[in-house]
Amino acid sequence: MLRINLTSVVVDDQQRAFDFYTGVLGFLPKEDVPMGEHRWLTVVSAADPDGIQLLLEPEGHPAATTYKAALVEDGIPFTSFAVDDARAEYERLSAAGVRFTQEPATMGPVTTAVLDDTCGNLIQIASMDG
Repeated sequence: MLRINLTSVVVDDQQRAFDFYTGVLGFLPKEDVPMGEHRWLTVVSAADPDGIQLLLEPEGHPAATTYKAALVEDGIPFTSFAVDDARAEYERLSAAGVRFTQEPATMGPVTTAVLDDTCGNLIQIASMDG
């Protein structure tokens, strides 16, 4: 049986991404291995420290820059994170200075909001209502 153990988000600055994802969003550091000018740098959810790792992948390939810019221009999130309550998380993160490009919106049984991760990506947060 296949299961996801690692996923990534392409970032334009690994240290800034690390600081944002840990210091603001609340992820925990997992792996930090030097790899030349970059690092194998992963974080995990505080709710599941042995769970899926998120690789803060350096934007090394020219296509990555173009792809990310096109997604942002079209307002499309690079990925989505589950939260217990999207509205409460929106309030918490807004108070911490996070910039949102979409305020909480309810679509059927799901509420979503979209934030700017400061590293070239839009990230959706989503919660199931009810």
